[in-house]
Amino acid sequence: MNVQQLVEQFRVDSLDREKPYLWGEPEVLAWLNEAQAEAAVRGRLLLDDSTPAVCEIAVAAGVVSYQLHPKVYEISHLRFVSAATSQACGLDLVSREFLDSKHPRWRDHGPGEPRFAIQTETRLRLVPAPREAGTLRLEAYRLPLKQLAHCNDKPEIHEAHHAYLVHWALHRAFGLPDSDGFDPSRSATSWRSSRPTSALGPIPTCVARHATMNPK
Repeated sequence: MNVQQLVEQFRVDSLDREKPYLWGEPEVLAWLNEAQAEAAVRGRLLLDDSTPAVCEIAVAAGVVSYQLHPKVYEISHLRFVSAATSQACGLDLVSREFLDSKHPRWRDHGPGEPRFAIQTETRLRLVPAPREAGTLRLEAYRLPLKQLAHCNDKPEIHEAHHAYLVHWALHRAFGLPDSDGFDPSRSATSWRSSRPTSALGPIPTCVARHATMNPK
């Protein structure tokens, strides 16, 4: 489904087919974009291993901290490729607590071949500092790269999930307390129909993601 079809389905399901509409197109588009982002995170639906801007980071010798692409929220695999030899080595994603426990002096190590990486909300720290230049290659879960804005735009997530984007938009529309369409009962029904937790799972918390960075 493209944006035009999604909005038309929203109009049909909400019985908001007569102008002036209760809910304008900017509002509906905002809810559809919100729904796609929610689905991408809850269901880990967008695993990227091929977009250069997302999956490749240039590494300089001696530099330990690097900015992640703003759409990346969870790295599933990481490797460092040497610029000199083109050889790749995998890096373990760990937490600071793990390194403090297993390698208490990790902050004081001199440059070498990176073995570990620490992901924060927006950055990646290599341990130890790289002794040579190279490239980080990521496989990562991310948010949609572009907002749905034009009639022919299509969601990045699979078509199997498109109907639930409309249900989410309905949940948000009927839940607006100051609108003429306020209907808490229909909002709750649309919430359940969007299946944000049963089908796609809960939003991964910082604690849950942190747990994945503490290998045994």
